[in-house]
Amino acid sequence: MGSNIWVAFLLFFIVIAFEGYFIETVNSATVTYDHRALVIDGKRRVLQSGSIHYPRSTPEVWPEIINKAKEGGLDVIETYVFWNYHEPVKGQLTKLETSEPDIKYYFEGRFDLVRFVKTVQEAGLLVHLRIGPYACAEWNYGGFPIWLHFIPGIQFRTTNAPFKNEMKHFLAKIVEMMKEEDLFATQGGPIILAQVENEYGNVEWSYGVGGELYVQWAAETAVSLNTSVPWVMCAQDDAPDPIINTCNGFYCDRFTPNSPSKPKMWTENYSGWFLGFGNPIPYRPVEDLAFAVARFFETGGTFQNYYMYFGGTNFGRTAGGPLVATSYDYDAPIDEYGFLRQPKWGHLRDLHKSIKHCEEYLISSDPTQLQLGVNLEAHIYYKHSNECAAFLANYGSSSDANVTFKGHVYFLPAWSVSILPDCKNVIFNTAKVVSQRTAGDPIFASTTLELSSWGWYKETVGSWSNGSFSSPGLLEQISTTKDTSDFLWYSISINIGPDQGTELFLNIESLGHAALIFVNKKPIGFGYGNHEDASFILNELVALNPGNNTIDMLSMMIGVQNYGPWFDIAGAGIFFVAIGDLDTGKVDLSGEEWTYQVGLEGEYLGLANISLANSSLWTTGANPPVSQTLIWYKVSFLAPEGKGPLALDLASMGKGQAWVNGQGIGRYWSTYLSPSTGCNSSSGCDYRGAYDANKCLKNCGQPAQTLYHIPRTWVHDGENLLVLHEELGGDPSKISVRTRTGQEICAYVSDTDPPPANSWKPNSEFISQKPEVQLTCDQGWHITSVIFASYGTPIGSRGGVTFTVGTCHSDVLTIIEQACLGEEECSITISTETLGDPCPGVLKSLAVQALCSN
Repeated sequence: MGSNIWVAFLLFFIVIAFEGYFIETVNSATVTYDHRALVIDGKRRVLQSGSIHYPRSTPEVWPEIINKAKEGGLDVIETYVFWNYHEPVKGQLTKLETSEPDIKYYFEGRFDLVRFVKTVQEAGLLVHLRIGPYACAEWNYGGFPIWLHFIPGIQFRTTNAPFKNEMKHFLAKIVEMMKEEDLFATQGGPIILAQVENEYGNVEWSYGVGGELYVQWAAETAVSLNTSVPWVMCAQDDAPDPIINTCNGFYCDRFTPNSPSKPKMWTENYSGWFLGFGNPIPYRPVEDLAFAVARFFETGGTFQNYYMYFGGTNFGRTAGGPLVATSYDYDAPIDEYGFLRQPKWGHLRDLHKSIKHCEEYLISSDPTQLQLGVNLEAHIYYKHSNECAAFLANYGSSSDANVTFKGHVYFLPAWSVSILPDCKNVIFNTAKVVSQRTAGDPIFASTTLELSSWGWYKETVGSWSNGSFSSPGLLEQISTTKDTSDFLWYSISINIGPDQGTELFLNIESLGHAALIFVNKKPIGFGYGNHEDASFILNELVALNPGNNTIDMLSMMIGVQNYGPWFDIAGAGIFFVAIGDLDTGKVDLSGEEWTYQVGLEGEYLGLANISLANSSLWTTGANPPVSQTLIWYKVSFLAPEGKGPLALDLASMGKGQAWVNGQGIGRYWSTYLSPSTGCNSSSGCDYRGAYDANKCLKNCGQPAQTLYHIPRTWVHDGENLLVLHEELGGDPSKISVRTRTGQEICAYVSDTDPPPANSWKPNSEFISQKPEVQLTCDQGWHITSVIFASYGTPIGSRGGVTFTVGTCHSDVLTIIEQACLGEEECSITISTETLGDPCPGVLKSLAVQALCSN
């Protein structure tokens, strides 16, 4: 009996082991490509992708964000790998490193790359891993570790042995990590693509023949790592076989790969644009974004990636430069805080569903082009001679049109594409936005700070420790600080003789990014550049004393440059100082002996750390000083109730950095206002016509941002610690902490709009189905009230956020309330049978506005 039991157990474990092997074998996939598409397990695929950068959010919210991307119709998540945070220090051993003891690596917390890739896999999505290792990404130094800059004889991104050695080492490290965790598709993992380098084609001209040789070397090195999945190079027309060259840009419908054997792929479709301090907020209308995507697939594309689908936050000092803001929202379909941006998310979801209905046709043939008129055309994909899918396009920017296609007349608004998965029925038009919108600003609950718990510490002006040093001439800042701090003090003493005037002009010139000037320890001026040109000149009339005077200049970095030819050697800091008057002329102080101090005293002391919250270093009281330069503040606060993300309102502050419970929230600069002109009118930005980053702007005359993201997991029940370093002066008593508690949503759908894209079925008379208003609350909220509901001719527009009753009106409030109140989501079919017919023979629309809340 006992032997039988052992036999049974042995058979059981053999079966389990075999099943485990069988499952692993089934889940593994081959990934290749042909001229039409990526080929996964022998089948061409049409893939929608979106960029989500793991360090720009926290691991606790990765699953939620990734699942929202999946619900939005994505198949692939694309991310860079950020070398500078994974290898912050060269030449040290840590517990994380086992195979290469001379290198220090970091893959924890927000930088746990393996966990992120596995989270994507758990959601059932695929991964495009852009190893680079150059990222750009508006990330500090483009993702390069700063120590790389100081290797003797190094030159970045060219045929330079020291650089190639370090780059190859890091590429191999990441590939090996992924292999060890079985994360490539051939191992059963989600990674179907890898990228080497990044947008090098944009700057290759500046490196001459060294650049051409470097491209060849990078490609050969990548292929030699045997990932078993294809490699891509984006914006790289000379990418050698078998590397796929891909397109980056606002539009890629006219892109052609550099070989007829490669598919047409789009690795960066900009959903908006990044934000710089001192600039207005850029945004991209979803009608234009959808038009660009539809045109790409219409003209033969089969892989498209949104940069960004979720932008997130540049926490701490991760933002690139110069002057990239802390928010990396990017006007993405999922906003910085993880909320759906409507109607962008919903309209693109419907687009993805519509393209997915066409997939079997898109992978079966090359498109057949048919001219329908001026700026009017169709592209047709045939599966069989009598079965097809079609895209009808009006790529003119001004005139709507009616076109005849296969015996039927179709209306095409200007700058739009209609999708017909059966060559008959329009299930989607890029210019007709029927998905819900957000109405107005979010509803917030706020908490104020505990006024009795303030502490402050006044920063020393100039040298503050025996770590200061002297050197003749003005030193370049990055080479001096090695980016260990944003700050470098330049100090000098000058003597004013009895026969000299005491009112003199102080002339300062800087490569950037900003500088606060003190004469005799008192602030006398502040100079700064902008993202486009960080350099500046500062001229100040200063009053000096007879005898000895001190000049202390605090030069400030706002992110190390991340883009451009030879960007790695771009300098920063003060390079010219002179003083004088109109009578005697200027005295050049640039070559004199200067005293330098790297960083601030408060940084050295660690004032942002929780361990110093109760230190005697702090002066305490109920009324903190206001309008003070170079001052540290600390205060306790209770987080608003709820589970959602928090926002720190710093509108009352000047410029500085913030920490919550020791975690770096990022840089703030509330007093740097954008130009008062250049934004679009209240009617919005016309989506028609080619988009660029300056076409659609808002918040002119306002700071780039005043709300700063605090992840909910960074706070806890009870008291939390907020620390600020204020550089210019502000009023900390007006700071508050917010959380969203609700949002108004609205929808406007007419009788002639297409039914929901997901309701279309092949061989069905889709045209007989009815459109719907579909409403969904975010964050687990419910519809708690219906603010407006009218069927008829309500006054308002698809883009409007307020409606009024028109001349034709059916009061459908009760119908909407019955369908929606208390629900997370609801849908209402638009038909006279459901809603009545207040005006027969008149084109009618249903407009609804509702409140989502707790």
